[in-house]
Amino acid sequence: MRRVRPGTTSRGGTGGTGGASSRAAGEERALTSVAAGDRYEEPADLPRLWHVTLSVSGAEVPLAEVRRGLEQLAHDHPFLLTSRYAGDHAEIRYWEEARDLHDAAAVALRLWGEHRRTAQLPPWEIVGLEVIDRETYHQRLAEGYGPPPASPVGVHPF
Repeated sequence: MRRVRPGTTSRGGTGGTGGASSRAAGEERALTSVAAGDRYEEPADLPRLWHVTLSVSGAEVPLAEVRRGLEQLAHDHPFLLTSRYAGDHAEIRYWEEARDLHDAAAVALRLWGEHRRTAQLPPWEIVGLEVIDRETYHQRLAEGYGPPPASPVGVHPF
């Protein structure tokens, strides 16, 4: 017994849809293989994880307003790891998936401005941005440099 794909016949005739088979009767599909010793390499344009730290600052605002705005931002965008704040500045840390550093930075630079109105964030300006790849982030932690991992997750005062 020979098995065939639905819509084709075993003798190379027309299938149920009226179209001709893409292969002649009895023709087998060619298989390809990888030579011994070759290794699979990830395509260069796949997204990677980037650790982003966005710092904002401006005129003094009541702490309750800052906290409420950051909590709303975290609710709207659950990718945010942690936010720290004071009356005149805040820091947001999160992971961004992007093709390269330029894309991750572009998203980060738009975050505060695009959500200022919807999350009722203070009218502060971005005063700092750090974007590092996942490997660098973990290397810094292992060497004792950089901020500790974002725990506890959430919105906290400085």
